[in-house]
Amino acid sequence: MEIKANLNHLRMSPRKVRLVIDVIRKMPIDKALDQLQFLNKLASDPVKKLIESAVANADHNFSIERSNLYIKEIKADEAVTLKRWMPRAHGRATVLRKRACHIHLTLAEIVESGKKTAKKSKIEAPVKLEQVVADAEKKGKKTVDKKVDTKSGAKVNADTKSGKGFTTKNFNRKSGV
Repeated sequence: MEIKANLNHLRMSPRKVRLVIDVIRKMPIDKALDQLQFLNKLASDPVKKLIESAVANADHNFSIERSNLYIKEIKADEAVTLKRWMPRAHGRATVLRKRACHIHLTLAEIVESGKKTAKKSKIEAPVKLEQVVADAEKKGKKTVDKKVDTKSGAKVNADTKSGKGFTTKNFNRKSGV
């Protein structure tokens, strides 16, 4: 079983990221994370997060144990390069290339567990408002009719079962009060 994870548009040079991923290639997950924790490179943090994300996906989607996984393949490809300018002597400008990379990770099982398909999550049907109203009427809830009092102009809610009416006033308040 292979589990794949990608990290796109990491604002770090692929050359710098390759220094980190070359250290952990073909390692079991636990050893790779230990190496990344003590590696003195800035690229180790995003790579560590990517590995932890892939392990979480394997555990949630396929119920594969963390100790049974190793890094089968990891590579860093070039992404979009941002081009910026820097002023230099004699009115010239030189280009600055701010490079980015994509990291592609593939995890595999050390010992095959035989699981080939992901767990299926049950999706509930969407709720229709007409159905909710019909169910409420079947249960016998009270209905409230809104009427406007001719004298004061206030809204009057008339309870149909008891026949008693009461007035409500809507107050508009300024925010922050």
